[in-house]
Amino acid sequence: MFPTGGVLVDSNVIFDYLSQDEEWFDWSAAMLAAAAEAGAIVINPVIYSEVSVRFARIEDVDLVLPADYFVRSPIPWAASFLAAKCFAQYKRRGGTRSGTLPDFYIGAHAAVSGLALLTRDARRYRQYFPKLRIIAP
Repeated sequence: MFPTGGVLVDSNVIFDYLSQDEEWFDWSAAMLAAAAEAGAIVINPVIYSEVSVRFARIEDVDLVLPADYFVRSPIPWAASFLAAKCFAQYKRRGGTRSGTLPDFYIGAHAAVSGLALLTRDARRYRQYFPKLRIIAP
């Protein structure tokens, strides 16, 4: 199920795990464990910042996202370009949500880097990144 090259983990999966979400904890915990067994679990600065919102200190974020477990990968320039193009397409199609750009960065990063994406919110990723390998419920 998981590729050996690594999996970019969306912040919603991390939130489910950290908050022990009643509905999603079991699935998210199992997927994180399976991803870790298969290869690298990758996050980027966007995912790190989304998780950081819930913490007062950077040291606390680093405790819940330890670098020896969550590989920290910069977003490639090509992914930034792709994210912008997909976001523009979203807006042309009538998209009205203003907080969607981070999702486009996450999807583009996985697509450009050849990573699978572990998320439980796959709809937009499937629509704008049709070749992206998505692991979702």
